Amino acid sequence: MGKTPVRMKAVVYALSPFQQKVMPGLWKDLPGKIHQKVSENWFSATLLLAPLVGTYSYVQYYQEREKLAHRY
Repeated sequence: MGKTPVRMKAVVYALSPFQQKVMPGLWKDLPGKIHQKVSENWFSATLLLAPLVGTYSYVQYYQEREKLAHRY
């Protein structure tokens, strides 16, 4: 059995240079989407943010303590 050539059509996708709204749905109602994600996953958000806030506050406290220690 021989191979027979098959004609294929090439499909080319392009954006018009006049089209300005490429991804409008991504930015639409962004605060509402963030609020929904956090309210659905509040426990995971707490577990993510608590160590970050704790570390940041500890670093601020440590830096202030070092400044006061070198003051005199």
